[in-house]
Amino acid sequence: MQSGDAVTTASDADPAPLADRYGTARRPRPTRRRWAWLFGAIAVLTGFGIAWIAYVNLGQTPIEAERVAFEERPGDAMQITINVTRDDPDKPGVCVVRVRDRSGAESGRKEVLVPAGAGHSSLSTVVKSIGRPVTADVYGCSYSIPRYLSTP
Repeated sequence: MQSGDAVTTASDADPAPLADRYGTARRPRPTRRRWAWLFGAIAVLTGFGIAWIAYVNLGQTPIEAERVAFEERPGDAMQITINVTRDDPDKPGVCVVRVRDRSGAESGRKEVLVPAGAGHSSLSTVVKSIGRPVTADVYGCSYSIPRYLSTP
């Protein structure tokens, strides 16, 4: 080696940037374990959502009724007596009662106004049927009263 010759080393050379030579670093791909956690979390959230909707729709009702007695009347009719229990006695409500024929099909229906008053009420009404009724029951109750049932 002569005195005028320069020795080049790897650090002195101007190598191409690593990104040009080897490409850019890729983000790590999601593994199966990450996908499992993601789908598990989605399943849990969906389950909680379904449970909340079921609780809201099928939870305890603020007004409900039970059949106490029923008796057949002349002219394809039946008298039904119900006990109504509600959480707010100051609000009027409505209960739907129905009668059924021998096959179990609904053959008559009637909406009964439950006036504001005591928390527990007993009401009796006659429901007409299109055929001979054999039983009567309560379909359901609500605080949403139709206009034609409300008193002026």
